[in-house]
Amino acid sequence: MESAWIDRDADAAIVCYASLGRDVALRVYTTRLLGRDPRLLLHGGGNTSVKTRLADLNGDAVEVLCVKGSGWDMGAIEPAGLPAVRLAPLVKLRGREALSDEEMVRLQRANLIDPAAPNPSVEALLHAFIPHKFVDHTHSTAVLALTDQPDGEALCREVYGKRVGYVPYIMPGFGLAKAAADVFDADPSVEGLILVKHGIFSFGDDARQAYERMIALVSMAEERLAHHRKPAFISKPLPARPASPAEVAPIVRGACSLPDGKIDGAWKRFVLEFRGSGAVMNFVNGTEVDRYGQAGVVTPDHNIRIKNKPIVVAAPAEGALDAFRREVRDAVAAYGETYRDYFVRNNARVGGIKTMLDPAPRVVLVPGVGLFGLGRSKKDAKIAADLAEAAIATITDAEAVGRFEPLPEADLFDVEYWSLEQAKLGGARELPLTGQIVAITGAAGSIGFATAMAFAAAGAEVALLDIEEAAVQAKARAIGGAALGLKCDVTDAASVRDAFAAVASAFGGVDVVVSNAGAAWQGRIGEVDEAILRESFELNFYGHQRVAQAAVKIMRAQGTGGCLLFNVSKQAVNPGPDFGPYGLPKAATLFLVRQYALDYGHEGIRANGVNADRIRSGLLTEEMIASRSKVRGLSEQAYMRGNLLGREVAAEDVAQAFLAQALALKTTADITTVDGGNIAAALR
Repeated sequence: MESAWIDRDADAAIVCYASLGRDVALRVYTTRLLGRDPRLLLHGGGNTSVKTRLADLNGDAVEVLCVKGSGWDMGAIEPAGLPAVRLAPLVKLRGREALSDEEMVRLQRANLIDPAAPNPSVEALLHAFIPHKFVDHTHSTAVLALTDQPDGEALCREVYGKRVGYVPYIMPGFGLAKAAADVFDADPSVEGLILVKHGIFSFGDDARQAYERMIALVSMAEERLAHHRKPAFISKPLPARPASPAEVAPIVRGACSLPDGKIDGAWKRFVLEFRGSGAVMNFVNGTEVDRYGQAGVVTPDHNIRIKNKPIVVAAPAEGALDAFRREVRDAVAAYGETYRDYFVRNNARVGGIKTMLDPAPRVVLVPGVGLFGLGRSKKDAKIAADLAEAAIATITDAEAVGRFEPLPEADLFDVEYWSLEQAKLGGARELPLTGQIVAITGAAGSIGFATAMAFAAAGAEVALLDIEEAAVQAKARAIGGAALGLKCDVTDAASVRDAFAAVASAFGGVDVVVSNAGAAWQGRIGEVDEAILRESFELNFYGHQRVAQAAVKIMRAQGTGGCLLFNVSKQAVNPGPDFGPYGLPKAATLFLVRQYALDYGHEGIRANGVNADRIRSGLLTEEMIASRSKVRGLSEQAYMRGNLLGREVAAEDVAQAFLAQALALKTTADITTVDGGNIAAALR
């Protein structure tokens, strides 16, 4: 590794945070340097601190420990993520024989300078007990590759000698803090501490010294791993033509979904993130992947996000997906039973006081394909995949110089079910469509975009599809998060297949499809050119059929039901003059809704439609409003408000109707009218 310290950037940080002082400014600067390197840290791991003087709420200067707040991401930390705790009361705690986690948290919070600040790191006491001004802690993949060995401490002593101290594994908290301080006191000349099977600390009298000591110590581990290597993995025989990630993902996703025990027809679904780099493929294709791939996590901090081990499934061959589906479901069921046994065994050890988390895996290894990270959101799925890739780097290096050996299961359980670690993930409110994937066609238009916005606000991951690629990508950026904009021409079967394959590759599958793309052609039905009628049918009927077919294929692969939603239009039941070229295919689409409901209801796939009228959009343009008003002999305002309520209906109203249908788990073959009231268009 090389130091990323740049004097001008450090100086800029001092200027930016001048009101907080040089110490805090440089602490923020080097914390970000550490947090932005995935070889050192990922997703809230690690911690840093600085001992300095700050004013309390009375304006009195006091000695404090500014330490990373629990759960903060070091790569993007701000001063607020380094809560200041009065130092003297923390140091005094070292004289105690024991301190429970609950007492530790209360004492730390009681000594915060700002009572509203976040909880200090669970390792704050370790930082307090080490006398150096700046203290840094990372989960370096290179260091973990050395410590995660049967003789990990001996291997580290070979590399570092007396340059660092060695702390045997102890669960973070008061006990670890005291043990680390004792090791430091035995030789205060050390530049850092190796926490066996956990990570590494470095320290110094200034920010740069502590940071560059970390870089130097990690570099020594990297240099050792570069020598005396053996081939880590030998590839197993694989299918000549493996299935694609887009084909595999829905099967994996469906197998890992959990039925809701309280609501009939509801599922706890996961979003997927695929990774298939050369390093990943080398790992998952190894003959011994069942051993090293399922041995355990590389550092206990990862356990709360990706469980104690991933799952390995069979290699899928192209064209043999039915067999693969059965094998994956059997593997996931076996994983669940193994996890339950693990929980029961260890829960009994701690007195039966824990409540089991869900038994679904968070990382799935697929030989010949790659790995999938699973999460209740795309963000969480990416975190799982990132941690899995970091584990692959660590295990690959460990196997190249020895044999990967993680912590025993009891230690992993204690961290996974540790209340202080679970608190990092707790408190997040799940929205109604959390974990669900929604694809919307015609998404660059008014109704499509409003619908995408509504579903995203309800917690879904959304894919926006439209023939106008630049426009739909701009709409996706406007939604933000993981929203995906894709080109899709619903009149082209290949374009539809490619778009849905891209959705499956990006998110893992699809649960709700809003088939919304359409355009309006006018003309007297007895005089209209046949080509116009065919063009309208191609978009306004066959477009819906192509989209529904592509979606149903994925939904059936998942095996967890789904929902097809169609923009039907009131023209299907209440045709207007000179509007037959548009109304006829829409009437066929209304029948299509009911046919899908009939044919796939037994598989839990629902089909509903929205019958909307007079929505300002790319279809109902200002020019068309003027034209239709004239045909009906009305003013434009009267035409747009020509309903029982006398209110103009907006795209957002249609979006809410689609959302309501998606949430109505026991409703299918329904047509919801959104038109302000038009008896002639009422179905009942």
